[in-house]
Amino acid sequence: MIYLDNAATTLHKPKEVTAAVVKAMTQMGNSARGAHKGTLTAGRIIYDTREKLCRLFHGPGPENIVFTLNSTEALNMAINGLIHPKDHVISTDLEHNSVLRPLYRLNKEQEVELSFVAADKTGCMDYNDFEKLIRPETTAIVCTHGSNLTGNLVDIKKVGRIAKEHNLLFIVDASQTAGVFPIDMESMNIDVLCFTGHKSLYGPQGTGGMCISKDVIIRPMKVGGSGIKTYEKEHPADLPVRLEAGTLNGHGIAGLGAGVDFILRTSMDQIREKEQALSKRFYEGIYPLSNVTIYGDYSTNNRAPIVAFNIGDYDSAQVSDELAEVYDIASRPGGHCAPRMHEALGTKEQGAVRFSFSWFNTEEEVDQAMKAVSSIALEG
Repeated sequence: MIYLDNAATTLHKPKEVTAAVVKAMTQMGNSARGAHKGTLTAGRIIYDTREKLCRLFHGPGPENIVFTLNSTEALNMAINGLIHPKDHVISTDLEHNSVLRPLYRLNKEQEVELSFVAADKTGCMDYNDFEKLIRPETTAIVCTHGSNLTGNLVDIKKVGRIAKEHNLLFIVDASQTAGVFPIDMESMNIDVLCFTGHKSLYGPQGTGGMCISKDVIIRPMKVGGSGIKTYEKEHPADLPVRLEAGTLNGHGIAGLGAGVDFILRTSMDQIREKEQALSKRFYEGIYPLSNVTIYGDYSTNNRAPIVAFNIGDYDSAQVSDELAEVYDIASRPGGHCAPRMHEALGTKEQGAVRFSFSWFNTEEEVDQAMKAVSSIALEG
């Protein structure tokens, strides 16, 4: 199978990730639950992974890395833990439902007012619109670093500067960019960076988290077992345990740490350049096809390694099914959990076929994918 659905999850991982998980399954106990070898091993591995992620994101310290199941859980924790009733929040049309649905629920249940920076037909925004939407009661900007549909990047340094100038919280969804694009929380004025482990960080599913700036206090979403301060009625207030009630996915975190090791050793720049080159090769191969419509801004090469397209008026699911059944190519059709982006692109009914590329893809696979799309387009 040619796997081109890496924006959903990276199927192919570095071999070290699998080895780390297997080793953890045989050696790790429960971190912070005792002083025996198994629990100390777990504690060291989990702390080491915090340290690596902190280095990757230029965060304030390892204790400011909080582990979750995925970016959806991290975003829910950040949004629900920082936004108050009747606040006003600014977001964008580029967002995934992991941002939109928590905000919509707050709007319905707590009268939180929402404004969205609009996207045009190429999925781009006017950054001046952020300033225009700010009100006296605005407390936060929540936005993605990169669209999971078009691959368009958001200039989060520019948005972070706007947030800082107006004393607003800045929450960033880095699901599509963590591990591929440089992120510096301090210089980008990011208060909470939410990430998932199972995409470009090459970790197992069920891993993710957030990196929290100093002085940002998030209300816990859950409380319970912590391994410390057992006789206190309230959950411990210090990070990271403040937001990590219960047993962590230590085995998965061990794999995530190995994934970050691979990125640091291989070089993020090298990974990004290869993925962007594969994406560009595919784009240039299908762009001339008269029956193919491609979505996104291709005036810049600085974009996530994603190409979304449609063939004629075919339903995207029909195209994706044919790619899988006839050509053994894995892609993603439909709405991609990005409803506002599809509305902006005019693809709400048809959806789109998304190809997303990884370090482990090859030029030969890209060429086969181009031929497959060309063959389907000629049928129409």
